[in-house]
Amino acid sequence: MIIDESKYLVKIAQTEAEIFAAQRLRYRVFVTEMGATVSDECHRAKREYDRFDPYFDHLILIDRDIDDPHENVVGVYRLLPSETAAKGLGFYGASEYDFAPFTNSTRKSVELGRSCLAQGHRGGCALHLLWQGLGDYVAQNQVEILFGVASFAGVDPQIYAQALSHLHHNHLAPECIRPVARGDSAVDMNILPRDQVDRLAAMRQMPSLIKSYLRLGGVVGAGAYVDDAFNTIDVCMIMDTQKMPKTQRSRYAKGA
Repeated sequence: MIIDESKYLVKIAQTEAEIFAAQRLRYRVFVTEMGATVSDECHRAKREYDRFDPYFDHLILIDRDIDDPHENVVGVYRLLPSETAAKGLGFYGASEYDFAPFTNSTRKSVELGRSCLAQGHRGGCALHLLWQGLGDYVAQNQVEILFGVASFAGVDPQIYAQALSHLHHNHLAPECIRPVARGDSAVDMNILPRDQVDRLAAMRQMPSLIKSYLRLGGVVGAGAYVDDAFNTIDVCMIMDTQKMPKTQRSRYAKGA
């Protein structure tokens, strides 16, 4: 799968150099910008990576105007098919959520993660192309369910009381595909009663990636997870491709 749009190239990383460049972007975004805690080894390499990386497919967005192969990846998504997870280390997010609805299912699923774009490439066609690449990956691999954590910056859920409560009251996943936050870092998203939730205020608090998932019919798992290491509050987003409205499915295939 290669999508070439003159300035940008979207593809699955095929070489070690391409994966390293993706990890360097992740370091710039998650560590330098967002303050994530990583190992000394990651700091020395200026790359963000973990033991799950060899099992993921790395969807990358390359800026063809940048000659340096270590710096030309400006967008990335990690994609882990359910069959690969079953043969390897399992799903990355299983430390935060109980993914039994997916591990016990016969439906083909893919875990999404580590989505980010470089500064200067956010809010434009770069995101659309990355999503188009994801849509092509889903179509080619006949994926039925997409899921993975998406994050709010910081570790205080009260700051996002409107957004988290809105997700809980209006976008909770059906029980059959609803993962549940687990462990001591799990927090209830039902912070405010339904009648105290201001939709406009909630959407202002919502990160753009989560809003994109919602536009595609995305729903959320039960509870959020405070990830101190990454300085984020994570919610589990789920998209059932079979339940997307036709218009949204068409948009998704072209870039949400």
